[in-house]
Amino acid sequence: MSKCDFSIPFSGSAEDVFNKAKAAVERQGGLFNGDAASGSFSINVFGTISGSYTVSGNQLNIVIEDKPMMIPCSAIENVLKNQIS
Repeated sequence: MSKCDFSIPFSGSAEDVFNKAKAAVERQGGLFNGDAASGSFSINVFGTISGSYTVSGNQLNIVIEDKPMMIPCSAIENVLKNQIS
């Protein structure tokens, strides 16, 4: 499958971003493991999307390790930006 990575700048605390991201993934029935510094996630949307994240300052760095070929990286990035902002 495909791989992509991107960074999302955020304001506020890493803990707030972590809580928003965790809630968004779990609302969709996905799995979320980690803390406000780093972790991993997996969700099933037209196939499995899985990845990991790290927080560096006010940047959320995301690596998508597996995704359906038909879903572009830009779509995943846009959804995540909307969920955590």
